Amino acid sequence: MAVSFDCFGTLVTVDRPETPADAVSEELAARDVSIPSDWAAAYAERHVDAPETAEVPLPAHVGAALASRGVSWSDNAVRRAVIAAFDPEVETRAGAVEAIEAARRRGPVAICSNCAVPELVAKTLLRAEFDRSAFDAIVTSASCGWRKPAPEIFGATADALDVDPAALVHVGDDPTTDGGVEAVGGTPILLSETPLSHLPDRLAEVAV
Repeated sequence: MAVSFDCFGTLVTVDRPETPADAVSEELAARDVSIPSDWAAAYAERHVDAPETAEVPLPAHVGAALASRGVSWSDNAVRRAVIAAFDPEVETRAGAVEAIEAARRRGPVAICSNCAVPELVAKTLLRAEFDRSAFDAIVTSASCGWRKPAPEIFGATADALDVDPAALVHVGDDPTTDGGVEAVGGTPILLSETPLSHLPDRLAEVAV
């Protein structure tokens, strides 16, 4: 058995910008990038042609939105602006530390998270109350190119843990996305049915 955890909403909660387009535009302006007059519309448009469950990293989306309005920039201004716009305040959810410890007693453990913002998951784990070294692998949609519930991200997580996908137990809060592990033969554990405080007993049941 190997266990993967969703990050946001499962192990931690983070503050998110109320209006992401505005947060990004503020950071772009701080880096001397011109902001189109219709930025909100440009940000909301689809600019990168990708399959439905493919992940488009947010810097790529923002860059394409700017380019669609004839705006250029220098160096890594767009990437740095996106990272700054989503710099998180992190709150560790009750029971998360104990849940991770229980999972580690069963086998290798990973993070498997949808996240289009570079460095966000890494920063979040550094600011959480648990030790990042507790995870044997960290797989994000931005790093592997696919968003849950795509089977590819669960397959990538199983590969990172060196287990068969059918041996993967995935813990998350969203039935639609986290339940996608079933497509590779894995087992979902959803917080709506099994709170983190009950995870040790549920893992024992799954292991039988």
